[in-house]
Amino acid sequence: MNAATDTAPHEQAAAELVRSVLARAVSLSLTTDAQCYDLIGMHSIGRNGRITLTPQADSPLEAEVAVAPHGSLAALLEFTDIAPTPLRDRVRARVTISGRLTPAGPEGDEDGLRLDPARVTLRTAAGTQDVGLDRFALAQPDPIAMEEAAMLTHLADAHADMVADLIVLVGSRLPFGVVRALPLAVDRYGITLRCEYREGHCDVRMPFPVEARDAAEAGEQVRRLLTTPSCSHHRRPSSRS
Repeated sequence: MNAATDTAPHEQAAAELVRSVLARAVSLSLTTDAQCYDLIGMHSIGRNGRITLTPQADSPLEAEVAVAPHGSLAALLEFTDIAPTPLRDRVRARVTISGRLTPAGPEGDEDGLRLDPARVTLRTAAGTQDVGLDRFALAQPDPIAMEEAAMLTHLADAHADMVADLIVLVGSRLPFGVVRALPLAVDRYGITLRCEYREGHCDVRMPFPVEARDAAEAGEQVRRLLTTPSCSHHRRPSSRS
């Protein structure tokens, strides 16, 4: 049993994180050779990560696609993942997907424009990496992704004592001088806390004792962490303020 626990993943794979970011996103930025667009509530994510845009029929974007050679327009989409809690630096990840926009057509699940991806890139505090298109298509969002914001804001607003107790578990592993700590992220594998200093911050990852299958189990795993002080915690320092 211990061996299984030691070899179990402690955080999301890159493709799963990308799919989680896309699942949560309500807006995106789109860039073509001619123009930049901010699209709010105009996209959907379907099976295999398929992205469909539904701009208004008379929009400049529709017109660009209509006059593009062979009806295929090169485009770059950017999704920004923002922490729901009031942190200094709330950007957790950026996902960029380049590809070509074409009319969804009669074979699509809905009207609009379909993006055929050519490259998927994930940027986080840990660095930048490309995500293979096959892995992107096969991955699924984390099961907690859609409820994460409500969980984190509830934890920050109603259970500040639990956050403080979690920080106590980290103890001497943290540099001296923490002025504030807030939950930054949660997924089925664990919870991440943001510890802020006068200048800069560091993020502490606390793996769950057991992988959670839904939000209710994730909440139970947070409580279990408080009675399992021997679990390993990973600190990711940052100089960003």
